[in-house]
Amino acid sequence: MASPVTRPIGIYFEHPEWFRPLFAELDRRGTPYERLDATQHRYDATNGDGRQYGLVFNRMSPSAYLRGHGHGILYTLNYLAHLEQLGVRVVNGIDAYRIETSKALQLSLLKSLGLPFPAARVINHPAEAPAAAEGLRFPVVVKANIGGSGAGIVRYDTPEALQRAVDGGQVALGLDQTALVQEFIPARGGHITRVEVLGGRYLYAIDVFSSGQSFNLCPADICQPGAAGTGAVAVGGACAVEAPKAGIRVERASPPADAIADVERILAAAGIEVGGVEYLVDDRDGRRYYYDINALSNFVADAPRVLGFDPFTRLVDFLEGQVR
Repeated sequence: MASPVTRPIGIYFEHPEWFRPLFAELDRRGTPYERLDATQHRYDATNGDGRQYGLVFNRMSPSAYLRGHGHGILYTLNYLAHLEQLGVRVVNGIDAYRIETSKALQLSLLKSLGLPFPAARVINHPAEAPAAAEGLRFPVVVKANIGGSGAGIVRYDTPEALQRAVDGGQVALGLDQTALVQEFIPARGGHITRVEVLGGRYLYAIDVFSSGQSFNLCPADICQPGAAGTGAVAVGGACAVEAPKAGIRVERASPPADAIADVERILAAAGIEVGGVEYLVDDRDGRRYYYDINALSNFVADAPRVLGFDPFTRLVDFLEGQVR
């Protein structure tokens, strides 16, 4: 059966391993597509019109700088703006990417929707961290504004530990020199929940459990012992697709209806058509807190076993439908 797509789908991406299942499904169907490598890319601002693509699907990762591809992050904002100004259909376009690449904007969005999130302050200099932490419950985390896969998160158990780190020049704010100082939330049941949405509607949810260590504010971030005497805990990251390699257990979840409705509302407000939201329940008071908005869904590893279906099949159904 011939593919219903006549113009290729542009897949703009940075991490090829994450999207092998997507490329495989497109190949299986014979759907025309073009791989657009965000790590080495160019576009014609004078004569290019983007009409060679039926649509462009943005899969750029904010954690690209961890792999030596940080130059592509701000470039992507220019490219997406160029495409949209020309009227090219972009899935997870510039509005979605702005939210994806700013933890601060994510919190502002949650605030505007009246949804709960861990108390946080935003800083642009390490010296501001101790004052920003005043009035917050310790432990706190200092969390890079541009992160992804748990990058750039460090937990401090006491105000003294945070002050020592600042005095010692050990507090890094990340790529854009902006960071959150945020309360650490102990997750009830030792897991967080990630809810995935496709085309604005609920697709599935998973619970992500640590392997006997405490979670930080990311589903696959496992706290590791910090430097001796600092009182800090550095966080190593692994996204849900890589969770089995990191010794992390993932199970299918059934969130309450109001949580699903909240997630759909969050992603609609963010302009994210394919993405996820992570939340946890505070073990101290039983309250649900939303804390991360993701426009880059890699989907869970071994999805047919965990979920009972292949989300990449449904993703390609959605993309083909958007082209038509």
